[in-house]
Amino acid sequence: MEQYLPYAAIIVAVFSFFTQFGIFVRPEQLEKKHREILEDAEKKFATHTTVNDLKCQLANIGEKVDSIYKILLAKVGGE
Repeated sequence: MEQYLPYAAIIVAVFSFFTQFGIFVRPEQLEKKHREILEDAEKKFATHTTVNDLKCQLANIGEKVDSIYKILLAKVGGE
């Protein structure tokens, strides 16, 4: 321990620098940032489930449009 005594001032200065500029992060700060990132992701991106539901709905709409088109062609062709 005596071998580190001459460097004590430098060690304290380095740790003060790290602490002041936020080099070391506490778990609370990390968890807070993680929550912020998740909230931003929820606002900007759709979930996989939502995208699949929309694809299914679009496929159903396409089928309905096709059936309406066939009905209209049958009526126009029958006249």
